[in-house]
Amino acid sequence: MHAFKQDDTPQPAPGRRNFLIGAPACLLALGSLSTGTRAAAAPHTLAPLPYPIDGLDPVLSANTLGYHHGKHHKGYVDNLNRLLAGTELAGQPLETVILRTAGQAAQAAVFNNAAQVWNHNFYWQSLRPRGGGEPPAELARRLDEAFGSVAACKKELAAAAMAQFGSGWAWLVADGERLRVVKTSNAELPLTQGLRPLLTVDVWEHAYYIDYQNRRADYANAVLDRLINWEFALENLHRHA
Repeated sequence: MHAFKQDDTPQPAPGRRNFLIGAPACLLALGSLSTGTRAAAAPHTLAPLPYPIDGLDPVLSANTLGYHHGKHHKGYVDNLNRLLAGTELAGQPLETVILRTAGQAAQAAVFNNAAQVWNHNFYWQSLRPRGGGEPPAELARRLDEAFGSVAACKKELAAAAMAQFGSGWAWLVADGERLRVVKTSNAELPLTQGLRPLLTVDVWEHAYYIDYQNRRADYANAVLDRLINWEFALENLHRHA
């Protein structure tokens, strides 16, 4: 497999605030976060990475991010726009598309691509260069209350990543006032379960196979120790307080 060239991917965004957008009021009861709301008539677009393509190196290489963001993530965006063209959902906010197609067999392709666009938008924000370490004091207190310690929370997230059979996601979520860890299969996401996502770890093989091959545990632990964006989780906790 040839190395992915940096020129093949969009340039990084100037800042995280441009990427995280508050959810519409009608979705707050479902614990939604919006990461793709746009003008009503515009197609969905591939959001730039919130850091340089080599910004997560050496935990995740520029080669991995190039394929993951520039090929896989972009493919979901392109598929979604193709599927929505000429339908009543064309131009609707990403969360609206997800919630209106969830659980509908006839709309499975639309749901899967829309949810994967949202999930990937959220995943990139869940990571940051020189991440990991200790969470902000407020979040650390909430994690202590829910899991006993920050280390126990990370252990539960890693266990969820390993326990997910096949493709999927491990999530830290707020269930009302309670923080907990859940896992979802394929494109499924907490928004459709009335849960508020705080951060996520992608456990689809394309997220880690170039760098870690079949060592999913090594990938998950490296992300949690060195890249996880606790500040993003705290922002999401505050956003719907």
